[in-house]
Amino acid sequence: MARIRDIITIPDKLLKEASLPVERIDDEVRALLDDMLETMYEAPGIGLAAVQVGVPRRLITVDIAPREGDEPEEGEEPPPPPEPDPMFLINPEILWRSDEVKTYEEGCLSIPEYFADVERPAAVRVAYLDRDGEAREIEADGVLAVVLQHEIDHLDGTLFIDHLSRLKRDMVVKKFTKQARTKAL
Repeated sequence: MARIRDIITIPDKLLKEASLPVERIDDEVRALLDDMLETMYEAPGIGLAAVQVGVPRRLITVDIAPREGDEPEEGEEPPPPPEPDPMFLINPEILWRSDEVKTYEEGCLSIPEYFADVERPAAVRVAYLDRDGEAREIEADGVLAVVLQHEIDHLDGTLFIDHLSRLKRDMVVKKFTKQARTKAL
């Protein structure tokens, strides 16, 4: 049975380290993926990298399906009850990025309650292994492209705030470092 894990937050140094490839997909890896998915849903989030639960392996979970409580846009009908649509990506690698860029407001479960506009390629093609070890590729745009890039950045030790100006990034890190010191007392 899947369990909810603690999500590490900045300034934890593990978030700045590159994650190691998964050598073998076994029941232990699948159990970690299930834990990650439950942790992501509980948070709530739409993407989670294994390093965010303290496991520096190249694993991510993603689910951008609408959730219970998501508000419809003005003039839209309320959506039917949401159906989870999770993706499990093992050793994901970006093969291609579009020249066109888009700006989206991003947040991160490892940087709680902080959001900022980030410019990224509008579309990507990603190769990965699924939870059964099958090689897959996906071409994504919109929110899915953003989430895939954000989570793969985590696997490389990059946070979304690393895409901001140095001043903004330093202010965020300083705030969270101060909070971490205060909690430790």
